[in-house]
Amino acid sequence: MTPDSLRTQGDDAVIPVSVLNRAISTMLERSFPLVWVSGEVSNFTRAASGHWYFSIKDANAQMRCVMFRGRAQYAEFTPREGDKIEVRALVTMYEPRGELQLNVEAVRRTGQGRLYEAFLRLKAQLEAEGLFAVERKRALPLHPRGIGIVTSLQAAALRDVLTTLARRAPHVPVVVYPALVQGAGVSAKLAAMVEAANARREVDVLIVCRGGGSIEDLWTFNEEVLARAIAESALPVVSGVGHETDFTIADFAADARAPTPTAAAELVSPQRVMLLRELDHRHAAIARGFGRMMERRAQQLDWLARRLVSPADRLQRQRVHLRQLASRLAAGGRAVRDARAHFALVQYRWQRRRPDVGVEREHVLRLALSIARAGERRIEREKACVSELAARLQVLSPQRTLERGYAALIDTQTGRAMRAPHALRPKRPLMVHLAEGSADVLIADVQPRLSDEF
Repeated sequence: MTPDSLRTQGDDAVIPVSVLNRAISTMLERSFPLVWVSGEVSNFTRAASGHWYFSIKDANAQMRCVMFRGRAQYAEFTPREGDKIEVRALVTMYEPRGELQLNVEAVRRTGQGRLYEAFLRLKAQLEAEGLFAVERKRALPLHPRGIGIVTSLQAAALRDVLTTLARRAPHVPVVVYPALVQGAGVSAKLAAMVEAANARREVDVLIVCRGGGSIEDLWTFNEEVLARAIAESALPVVSGVGHETDFTIADFAADARAPTPTAAAELVSPQRVMLLRELDHRHAAIARGFGRMMERRAQQLDWLARRLVSPADRLQRQRVHLRQLASRLAAGGRAVRDARAHFALVQYRWQRRRPDVGVEREHVLRLALSIARAGERRIEREKACVSELAARLQVLSPQRTLERGYAALIDTQTGRAMRAPHALRPKRPLMVHLAEGSADVLIADVQPRLSDEF
């Protein structure tokens, strides 16, 4: 039954308590949206099912709360008695007992929402300025000559980092730049230590770290002054703040982020055992290469020794070679003389058989002149023939016939010349061609007449 159905019933209607409680619960859930409520935790209980039951109160009132296991398992912390918290909840009613309660969907410490909003605003501002740009990030040195640590001397994170560095790289000196990591004005002191490390130039890489904590505990590393100092550092900076799920502004400004301080120490330190192992491998490779080179040199020396002969034997071989060259030179001289004689004979024969170019040129000129004269005579004959044919054609031209007074009748329908009188018909249009033009005529009457004379 809904609140609307309750309104439609009369004043004497009787309803069960469960129906009334369900109607009230439905009305509350519809009337109150999800809302953040702040208060102090009291009577906190974790049931065997995983659900949380507690109350939040202030100086004037309190409200029972329930957070089911599906939501509670994602909470970042477990509330304790007396904690100041904020819950995001839906106002509802526990129908079996008729008790008003808050169905909690999320929980956070008081003030955490405002801190997170401030975190997002500063992150967006610095990101817009380019402080987090990838091109600003510098590569970490593979073999640093010194490692700097900016943290508190009393921090457990310092002991973890020093232990890791001593295990992985005991040969690398470590310099600690002490500064508090929690409290008012601490960010400026951490930034001053980062600047001091850059000014002193004692190390090649810098670790800025601290252990885990709440967002309030880690807020020092969300301050703008520290983020700018890290971004402007000439030394590569590794941020190792909190646990793996904790993110701070310093993580985004640093050149590399490590999930924990121990991971930061592993990130900047080469592992000594691996370096020694690689050194042994390279030493063995150099030794093998040197041994193979010595073997090749020894083999080359043996080959050169076999080629080495005494000066007397070398002179004797050169004398024999010289006599061979002299013999080949003498034989070559005879071949040259024979070739010269053969060339002289060929040249004599060629001169005897060489034609007289001058006489042949004169003969060619006479032939060319005869061809030119024959061509001219032929052209003249062709011109005379063309003139004669043109005169004959002019005599046979239809135009000459028309000029003598004749006319040609053309049928305009067929386009043919009219040759016989019987082809003419009255009222039939004709075209008359005359010497000086043509005219369209219409035959009025036809009287055929046969006559041999015109």
